[in-house]
Amino acid sequence: MSELARQLQASREGDEASFRAIFERFKPRVLRLLDAMGSLDADEQEDVVQETFTRAFRSLSNLTDPSRFEAWLYAIARNRALTAVARRQTRERTREQLREETDTTVEPVPPSLQVEVEAALVRELIEALPEGPERETVHLFYVEGELSTREIAERLGVGKSAVTMRLERFRTRVKREVVRRILKLRGDLP
Repeated sequence: MSELARQLQASREGDEASFRAIFERFKPRVLRLLDAMGSLDADEQEDVVQETFTRAFRSLSNLTDPSRFEAWLYAIARNRALTAVARRQTRERTREQLREETDTTVEPVPPSLQVEVEAALVRELIEALPEGPERETVHLFYVEGELSTREIAERLGVGKSAVTMRLERFRTRVKREVVRRILKLRGDLP
């Protein structure tokens, strides 16, 4: 049995020293992979590394061949990186769309409160959704926030396009509600 196979087995059994040894051994390799992808900043890379190892160690029981660990780990890292990039792009697109749809004469929310206000609005709109697949999808993506659209699709037993559609409908709902509230604040709506 190789050293890596022994460490993986010990990690499955809860040995933190083995877990740490594997993490220290493979973290630089995962970071090199992420650097090669070139689409994440240092903070995003660190988040992806943490997510990668968390997912890998939670799923170690699924890895039947220890010699495939490195390739398996890289696949997880690559998927996590692609998800991080997609989320960033979605956030940027949504911000841009909101900027285009709203008038700049409205007083902006102070930066210290902005995230809190945005999160409260999203939570409020999620709670307002009727029970069902759309609400479950949105909850998994925005509230739990750890699953990619592909992973949500697998969990819910639907196609990725169904998940993407549900999320797009929700984003549209959020944008409409934000615009409605801004117009109401300006007195353009009763």
